Amino acid sequence: MNKTGQTISIVIPTLDEEDTIAEIIEGCKPYGDEILVVDGHSRDRTREVAENLGVKVILDNGKGKGEALRHVVNFVNGSIIVFIDADGSHDPNDIPRLVEPIINDTADHVSGSRLIGGSSELHGGFDECFRLMGSSFITACINWRFKVRLSESQNGFRAIKTDVIKQLGLVEDITTIEQEMIMKTLKKGFRMAEVPTHEHERKKGYSKISLRKVWFRYVYTLVKYLFF
Repeated sequence: MNKTGQTISIVIPTLDEEDTIAEIIEGCKPYGDEILVVDGHSRDRTREVAENLGVKVILDNGKGKGEALRHVVNFVNGSIIVFIDADGSHDPNDIPRLVEPIINDTADHVSGSRLIGGSSELHGGFDECFRLMGSSFITACINWRFKVRLSESQNGFRAIKTDVIKQLGLVEDITTIEQEMIMKTLKKGFRMAEVPTHEHERKKGYSKISLRKVWFRYVYTLVKYLFF
């Protein structure tokens, strides 16, 4: 609990991350009042490692990261939720920076920005180029529609008030939940902010996202939540 009496729940979504989950949990411990791992039915030792470190582990319903985040909200006890990935790309030491605007009551939802904080994996190849182009287009549309000036909209590293996320009516099952969360925050009149956070290269394992299979969902949800 911080000096304002607010408590922080740190949520780590996982799927086969046994090589990195312990490091992330240990890195988060100084910054949270509780840590919850929401697991997508990992086939490795991810859940065992987390439980051995005294962390509450919750199984999702196997529909994707978005559904996992929606599901775990029912189990948190803190007044602020921090979402952080399990692959080592997010630095737990950035958590105080993420929650500061909420603690100071200048924001209700704060997203980490790789565009102003730097990324070690977002540049260099064609896949990264297409990801960056798509992300920038989506962010530009959000800025235009809601008259804000965000630098990005896809980073999963973020903090949000628990009572706010419960009012957003989130429905996305996959990683499109990140842009849905931002658009619904703005549409419902809550305060959105972003802070610089650095994205590191994934330390182990492989990405579970295939943009070739889901790109149309990003376009669909963009149009849906911008205008309807």
